[in-house]
Amino acid sequence: MTLTGISLTGREPAGTTGSGPAPAPPTAAARVLVVGGGMAAARLVHQLTAAAGGAGPRPLRVTVLSEEAHQPYNRVLLAEILAGRYPPQVITLPAPAASVAWHCGVRVARIDRGARRVRSDDGREFGYDVLVLATGANPVLPPLRGLFAPDGPELPDGVHPFRTLDDCAALAAAVRPGMPAVVVGGGLLGVSAARALAACGARVLLAHQGTYLMDRHLDAEAGALLRDHLTGLGVEVHTECRARGVRTRPVSGPDGTVGRRVHGVELADGHLLDAGLVVLACGVRPRTGLARDAGLDVGTGIRVDGALRTSDPHIHAVGDCAEHHGTVYGLAGAAQEQADALARVLTGPRATAPAYTGTRALTRLTLAGRDALDLAAFGETAPRPGDDVVRLADATRGTYRKVVVRGDRLVGGVLVGALGTVGTLARAWEDAESLPSDDGPLLHLLTNDGGS
Repeated sequence: MTLTGISLTGREPAGTTGSGPAPAPPTAAARVLVVGGGMAAARLVHQLTAAAGGAGPRPLRVTVLSEEAHQPYNRVLLAEILAGRYPPQVITLPAPAASVAWHCGVRVARIDRGARRVRSDDGREFGYDVLVLATGANPVLPPLRGLFAPDGPELPDGVHPFRTLDDCAALAAAVRPGMPAVVVGGGLLGVSAARALAACGARVLLAHQGTYLMDRHLDAEAGALLRDHLTGLGVEVHTECRARGVRTRPVSGPDGTVGRRVHGVELADGHLLDAGLVVLACGVRPRTGLARDAGLDVGTGIRVDGALRTSDPHIHAVGDCAEHHGTVYGLAGAAQEQADALARVLTGPRATAPAYTGTRALTRLTLAGRDALDLAAFGETAPRPGDDVVRLADATRGTYRKVVVRGDRLVGGVLVGALGTVGTLARAWEDAESLPSDDGPLLHLLTNDGGS
């Protein structure tokens, strides 16, 4: 296994500006240090160790520093854990190889680029030849009046983000049948959380600021079908509805300390919603503080090139924290593609073309259970003037299919209900091939139930 992007002769690679110490001699294992223990990190480590069988003159020594106390897990299935459909161990990802030093519960506080070392908040230091930032994203906490007390950053009891396995466990412990629960945010995560809380027996109200649910991914017709689905499960859905604040009351803890507990959500129009539980599902923000403090180039995320390399040639970034050509994907599929590409960079021969050119992202949400619903969206779902749009809707079955065609190319689509055609449509979109001039084959793509 060879390591590209690092000089094996003691000199900096051509065109780099790093000022750190010379790398270890070629006979030493190259130290790859990964900060973050989520899905992107787990995928990268798996790919690196899978390539170890063909190790060349310089093998890799992989260390992972994970802030979470858990082994890596599939974040996509957290709502199914909350709904009680799976036990937590089901979503645990395969354990890393024995050769990987995976440290849980370690928070990195500082990167010393000159010495090529990182320091954790417990004082330990870890050296690297290659550093990979897979720090993920934090949930966005909206500027709600009363959310934080003047003297501290703690959320009131009963108010929860929904991003990690610990968040999921806290919600599962708090929810009770008949409890009034308010979900703030009607994107993919908010919809999943509302449905899971309803499955737990809570009286759920979903407040979404947009004009329809999942408006970043769906169109109005698909959003209406999704709303009907949630309403049928007992979720009260309010769109064009902005939360303005939370109401709390003081509570005493068992040790005599006084805290706060939520009892309501105040809307912008003055209405007060009863709430024993509040879930904040208002999106996520890339975790860039560590990179910014180290002087790396940061925009919305940590800016990377086609080799997933940051402004420091010895540091890479993948997953929800990475910004590639102005885009932060925030999707599991993109994180996996980036991890695969970086593994090729670190283990293969020096590439003549970028290893990563971007992800054509398909968003898919599977709402399992007795009243299952599948939906998918890809590409540009809102047509431009001059685009052709083909729609098929079946009110009886609750299905909806739409594709947007620009010229002779399929540029986007939305599907709700039966997703038998999603694989065929997604391949036609990803390949960007010319479509036949007549509508027959396109209608066949919409109605063909194979290839999902």
